[in-house]
Amino acid sequence: MTTHSSKPAGPGPQLVVLAAGVGRRYGGGKQTETIGPFGETIVEYSVYDALRQGFAEVIFVIRREMEHDFRAGTCRFVEERTRTRYMFQSLDDLPEGFELPLHRSKPWGTGHALRCVRGAVDGPFAVINADDFYGKHCYRAMSDFLAQASESRGRYGIVGFRLADTLSEHGEVARGICEITSDGSLGGIVERARVRRFPEGVRYATPKGDWKAIPGESVVSMNMWGFTPDLFEHLEAELRVFLERKGTDPEAELYLPEVVGSLIRDGRASVKVLRAEGRWFGLTNREDRIAARRSIRDLVEAGSYPSPLWGPRDAG
Repeated sequence: MTTHSSKPAGPGPQLVVLAAGVGRRYGGGKQTETIGPFGETIVEYSVYDALRQGFAEVIFVIRREMEHDFRAGTCRFVEERTRTRYMFQSLDDLPEGFELPLHRSKPWGTGHALRCVRGAVDGPFAVINADDFYGKHCYRAMSDFLAQASESRGRYGIVGFRLADTLSEHGEVARGICEITSDGSLGGIVERARVRRFPEGVRYATPKGDWKAIPGESVVSMNMWGFTPDLFEHLEAELRVFLERKGTDPEAELYLPEVVGSLIRDGRASVKVLRAEGRWFGLTNREDRIAARRSIRDLVEAGSYPSPLWGPRDAG
């Protein structure tokens, strides 16, 4: 762990940003892609929103080899404004009794990535992706939820988005379709690896290669979660089970939604679905940069964000 801000943490929740992905589909590091008019990244807008909704500390999960570029670009502005820490996702960071398989080179997945912050989280916290823009309303809803969950165990939250508002204009995406119970809780998440918009509506590819219709109003997860620290006990146990079953598979990953789904099925956790306001956007395919930049420009012109976001970009 590395801490790069001497600012004391405030009383609000912590924000964990998953930023260690390699961006295979995108063709490079999405985390440092410039989107704003003055070279801002998506995660800068996310942190800006979070700080204004009461979040008090940011913990980035990154790969060690990307630390210099990540800090030099995005994080030198963030570090000036809030307590900022970095946790490194490493392939050999495994539970006691397990060793890194000889031919493993692919990261272990979002479940493993979140496990990296164990010991650094001491209260309610939110989890987001570095390359997704969620909007200030989502941080407000999550902050309010976490304030109520501070004394709870196994009571989590997720922000759900309308499927039609999360599709790329430039190809297929993977989406987790939320099953919602009558009381507004998450019943489970069904992963659809290939989802895209057709002239006749939204469809997903079945394992046989057929395209099946899916309602655009479906609620999907974009990996914005709210947890309490007891989650790490479950992550450790689930990672052990995963490694025992699939650890020798060089392509297998432990996904955070799978961990939460297991907890729901076993009655060990409940997850409240918080409905998003506004439109999500992010970077899935390389061509998504154009739409993301246009969306940020529109928000800046509407007065939602200052420009430059933090002040002069040449500030040290």
